[in-house]
Amino acid sequence: MSNVKAGTHVGSPAAPAAPAVSNFIRQIIEADLASGKHGGAVVTRFPPEPNGYLHIGHAKSICVNFGLARDYGGRCHLRFDDTNPVKEDVEYERSIKEMVEWLGFSWGEHLHHASDYFDTLYAFAEHFIERGLAYVDSQSADEMRANRGTFEKPGVDSPFRNRSVEENLRLFREMRDGKHPEGAHVLRLKIDMASPNLNLRDPAIYRIRFAEHHRTGNRWCIYPLYDYTHCISDALEGITHSICTLEFEAHRPLYDWILARLIESGKLKPPAPQQIEFARLNVSYTVMSKRKLLELVATGVVSGWDDPRMMTLVGLRRRGFTPASIRLFAERAGVSKAHQWIDMAELERALRDDLDPKAPRAMAVTDPVRVIIENWPEGQVERLSAPVHPHDESRGRREFLIGREVWIERDDFRPAPEKGFFRLVPGGEVRLRYGYIIRCERFETDQAGKVTTIHATYDPATKSGTPGARNVKGAIHWVAAADALPAEFRLYDRLFRVPDPDAEGGDYRDHLNADSLKVLRGWVEPTLSDATPETSFQFERLGYFCADRVDSRPGQLVFNKAVGLKDGWK
Repeated sequence: MSNVKAGTHVGSPAAPAAPAVSNFIRQIIEADLASGKHGGAVVTRFPPEPNGYLHIGHAKSICVNFGLARDYGGRCHLRFDDTNPVKEDVEYERSIKEMVEWLGFSWGEHLHHASDYFDTLYAFAEHFIERGLAYVDSQSADEMRANRGTFEKPGVDSPFRNRSVEENLRLFREMRDGKHPEGAHVLRLKIDMASPNLNLRDPAIYRIRFAEHHRTGNRWCIYPLYDYTHCISDALEGITHSICTLEFEAHRPLYDWILARLIESGKLKPPAPQQIEFARLNVSYTVMSKRKLLELVATGVVSGWDDPRMMTLVGLRRRGFTPASIRLFAERAGVSKAHQWIDMAELERALRDDLDPKAPRAMAVTDPVRVIIENWPEGQVERLSAPVHPHDESRGRREFLIGREVWIERDDFRPAPEKGFFRLVPGGEVRLRYGYIIRCERFETDQAGKVTTIHATYDPATKSGTPGARNVKGAIHWVAAADALPAEFRLYDRLFRVPDPDAEGGDYRDHLNADSLKVLRGWVEPTLSDATPETSFQFERLGYFCADRVDSRPGQLVFNKAVGLKDGWK
């Protein structure tokens, strides 16, 4: 059986990529290209199991695999490892495809499933049996586990290891035909029970499982295991460089063993794909285990897989992270063999660096206090303007009103002066950004002492931009009561209080951050009346916010805080 013919690459990101930084994987590929090992082809693949939603660690693998194919004029396949029907769901497949495309990549015509190869995988399994390289083992799972041995102790041969070829073929076909219950038998390769590599101690390659598969229905009641399926799928698709994370390094000898025997018997054509491992990505203040992410969803700790506090790609997208920011983060993380632990601040920095030149500016007040400008005439308003982006005049200006009543941020007022506080205090002055200087004359509080209203006066000669107008140290953002729009603000923080919840002892959920979400209701300037879901803005002095892709709509504005500002107020 021949390898699938290589095609053309169609997986470029939407934006041009920066010049690639060399790494050990690129050096391997360039050496192979120079030698003509694969006829000049570079074919990679991203092979997720459709049993959960992708997270930020998967994003790095996507960027590495599709990015290498792009840079070397090759192609990258998307292949679903759908060999365990008990855990897999078409919902996960849809989400995975959506996230790969959202990141800016395309697999073109090269969408594959491991289930595409079930017939071939089965035929190859019979071939291994016929060559005396596989046998049906009837030990229980506990017996197999006990006889496998340890790193210090060799394994023990199964009492069924020397069954005849005829008996193994009969039993394996009976397994295929549903004549034995789950757990009664497995098919194992016959390699070396004394190997120092536990993965070579007669690994199981087929098990009985009576479960309907979402693509093949009830046709099969035996399913191949990952280590057997993956390498053969790579070879059938003509993958040249099978790039995976370091936890699969010890599995590489099995990958090579299986392919070598299929090539030497003429079932596959050489050369075999080369498995190359790199360090997986770990980000602080989160967990990456699919099991733990599922627990957070199932127990209601978060609102779902797309909760903006989750490090799933759907969660990051909803929070306001952009595809370009995630690609930038993956590029900065680099590719190496060394264990990677990256602070979440680096992910946030990548988002700031992407949004700063792009995001339109606006003013919003998330925790409002009313200010009455007493010397402003009743019923009178004035139209002001500000740049859509302070560094790009071509994007035009935005307009809003100022009048007798405005809203300011509660944190921008102190009833008692503090050293170094240059915002509004009793008897002090501050500039309303793009507007006038106001002076606090007095304020009101409720019975609990909370400030409810500030009474102020303004200086008509201090309009922003007026030549020769005096100035003051402090400037604060605001919105006018006359045209402000109500909005909900969801302020997100890290989901966990500690950088590594798994390393702190106890249950990882013991370290959840109770303040990871705060919901406030305030006001935004009128230019946001038609804010499109997923549109990002820099709310001046507050940070970068994104119109929620699920809940925000005209007349019901909801903004998620994606990240704070990098350097103080802008």
